[in-house]
Amino acid sequence: MLIGYMRVSTDKDRQTTDLQKDALLKAGVDERHLFMDRASGVKDDRQGLTQALTYMKKGDCLVVWKLDRLGRSLPHLLEIISDLKQKGISFKSLTENIDTTTPQGELFFHVFGALAQYERSLIRERIMAGLEAAKTRGKKGGRPRKIDDEKLQAILNSLKSGQSKASVCRTFQIPRTTLYDYLERAENTRAEPPISLF
Repeated sequence: MLIGYMRVSTDKDRQTTDLQKDALLKAGVDERHLFMDRASGVKDDRQGLTQALTYMKKGDCLVVWKLDRLGRSLPHLLEIISDLKQKGISFKSLTENIDTTTPQGELFFHVFGALAQYERSLIRERIMAGLEAAKTRGKKGGRPRKIDDEKLQAILNSLKSGQSKASVCRTFQIPRTTLYDYLERAENTRAEPPISLF
């Protein structure tokens, strides 16, 4: 099944809406399977796109008039197209003449997949470099700690005295998952674990 997606930047962009719609209908998209957003390309919240992506299933094909109508940025475009491939959904962009149901289009999927992987590697590399730079300046990266050493020791003492984990969570107002995470870390950093997790 062909699913069409259109996007225009403003309510005044009526002509562009008609242009996209006419092109999608001519390409074989049923009018009942058209999804649309009136939003800037940089906006994250695009309900029409979310609905289109949710509606599609394996074997369907997402059709757009032009690539820039789909992704708000190159990384976002790469993410959407990689996600489509993983779900077994093909993709067509009419203006760029991209059709992933053809061998040439399949190559496009592979190229975009490689670019997406490259983008993720660059992001990870920048994060690691930033953490390393912070470390050399004596700063600690990562999320702020939810439980400081003093509170953790009080929690361990409560557990050793026989208080249940559920009771400790209520007393110290911490989620159970946070408690287990900190207990696991405490066990890994001590030669003799003060208490069993289970």
